[in-house]
Amino acid sequence: MRRATQFIPRSISTTTTRSPTSPTAAFRCRPIAQPLRCQTSVGVRAFCATNVWQKEDLSKPPQDVTEKEPDKKDDWFNKQIDNAIGEQKEIQSRTPWHREGAEQPPVKRNRTAGAMTKGKLLTTPSRLLKLILPLTTLDKNSDRKSIEPLALLVHPQQPLSYLERLIQSELPMIKTKDGQSEKVPAVFFRAEDSAQDEIKKDDQEGSDELLVDGKLVKLGKITKSEDKNITPSQQQQIQSELRGGPGEGGVESYSGRGREQSSNPERKFVRWSSSTEIGDFIRDAARGKEFAVEIEGASKEIRVGVPSFNDRTHYLRVRLRKASRKLANYASIKKECDELAHRGAQRIAMGGFGLLVSWWGAIYYFTFMTDYGWDTMEPVTYLAGLSMIMMGYLWFLYHNREVSYRAALNLTVSRRQNKLYQARGFDVQKWEALIEEANALRKEIKIISDEYDVEWDEKKDEGSEEVHDALKKERMKKKEREEEEEDEEEGGDAGKRAKKGED
Repeated sequence: MRRATQFIPRSISTTTTRSPTSPTAAFRCRPIAQPLRCQTSVGVRAFCATNVWQKEDLSKPPQDVTEKEPDKKDDWFNKQIDNAIGEQKEIQSRTPWHREGAEQPPVKRNRTAGAMTKGKLLTTPSRLLKLILPLTTLDKNSDRKSIEPLALLVHPQQPLSYLERLIQSELPMIKTKDGQSEKVPAVFFRAEDSAQDEIKKDDQEGSDELLVDGKLVKLGKITKSEDKNITPSQQQQIQSELRGGPGEGGVESYSGRGREQSSNPERKFVRWSSSTEIGDFIRDAARGKEFAVEIEGASKEIRVGVPSFNDRTHYLRVRLRKASRKLANYASIKKECDELAHRGAQRIAMGGFGLLVSWWGAIYYFTFMTDYGWDTMEPVTYLAGLSMIMMGYLWFLYHNREVSYRAALNLTVSRRQNKLYQARGFDVQKWEALIEEANALRKEIKIISDEYDVEWDEKKDEGSEEVHDALKKERMKKKEREEEEEDEEEGGDAGKRAKKGED
């Protein structure tokens, strides 16, 4: 019966179907017009045209709803809106290229700077600095798409004037004050003022005041009014968090954390000269969280986050860790080979001592226990001892070494080491290259840590203690060689000066 009622004409209302005298009652009771159709369409689900009738029926509210219940009319209208929104969302999920505003031409879209309102200063593996600024450039394109941030690569040793020229080349011309000519907008760089604590001396309170040279000076312990509520334990905790504990990398109160530190809303900025090097400017700006790039004619300045010590040395420390891991694999093999070589050299030295003792015993026996006597053995011992001295001197001359026990021991050890290195597959040239690279990276990180005034824990990045000792040993050897070369140069210069004085 439910399927049959779907064929009721739309002109027939629901009230007429309830009347017993209605002619539709006969229509409902006799399904003569569709007997065969119902039987043949049971398996194939006929009456597919009813969906169209439902859409047409839902396009307008029912007549009884509009006449009797006005509140239901609003509910019906809201339901239709929800259904329309759901259909559109379903269409968008099936066809994602159909979006809101797709029918509008590109020239009518408003150009926006996107979500990026602050700049970034990043470090690169090539030791350059990458500055990203959300600049509003001169628009010459027909398609007004979103503004893309400008990326600039600069070297820390380049002046700020070079960076200023790069930024000016990407900016449009601005009108002068008279409005008749155009000029290139000026660019200024501002960093946090290091003397802002002195500027806020009015907020400081002291115990006594004294007039010195016409100026009122506060004596005693001077503290800020806002620091009164800080207990000594809290102040010590703040200092420990800032500087770090023993063996931990920390930051001096001067600078170092850059963007990692908390922002100070009362900070003041000072303009820097364009002849300043970029590295010096960033080092001083690192005492704050960010620096500002002011462009003439712009509505507001662009704030750029200052890289901290960890950001500045990220790639250097990554390379140092990588080199340290490679050195750790070689360090264990080298340590084992060196120990075996030193043991072999010590055994050779002890063997030489045994030969000398045997020689002494032989001389004693032939001198006092046989008929040869001292008259025969004296020239023998003299000639034998002189021959040994001559052979040893010839050996040192042949190997071009100093006449010392250390030189002989080092030569013996080095020969034994080379044999063990070849047997164990240890590459000496690669080891020396890794040592040199690791020391160079460590030196660069040390320079940056001195610039940022940060305590850097090198053992944490160098990895094992063996690698740390190997790097330290190589640095000491290099320093000794440099000192010897300097002494030789000074000796040569002194000899030349003495010769010139004689002439």
